[in-house]
Amino acid sequence: MADLSEHEELSLHLLVVLARAYNSVFAHSTRSIQAHGLNSTEFGVLDVLYHKGPQPLQKIGEKVLISSGNITYVVDKLQKKKLLIRRASLEDRRVIYAELTEEGQALFEDIFPGHKQKIEHAVSGLTEEEKLQAVVLLRKLGTTAEESFRR
Repeated sequence: MADLSEHEELSLHLLVVLARAYNSVFAHSTRSIQAHGLNSTEFGVLDVLYHKGPQPLQKIGEKVLISSGNITYVVDKLQKKKLLIRRASLEDRRVIYAELTEEGQALFEDIFPGHKQKIEHAVSGLTEEEKLQAVVLLRKLGTTAEESFRR
């Protein structure tokens, strides 16, 4: 019985440590992004469009982990800021694409290098090898947690 209790305690401790680490690293990211008048979701959308090119709104939502209703709101805000435009698909009128404007492209090219440096600084407590190990372990943790949640 003591083994089960210790296992449960370790699992709870892992959750607390994981949450605190995420919050600390994410605080660096948020501060960096907000300095440019964006929130994390807006930055995520710009990031997807910059690195992947024009994308259907639904795909963007999947990549930045937000619902279809929220992606419409975020895209509206970015369009008002003149950072992206919407285009209807030529193949399927129901599909709407978002793509960066020249202004959006220029902004992202301007802010991304500094943002990347802030993140590198935030995770500098780990060696490159430890970062690779963390990626493998956290991916495994996320995958198994997602699979068990679906059951």
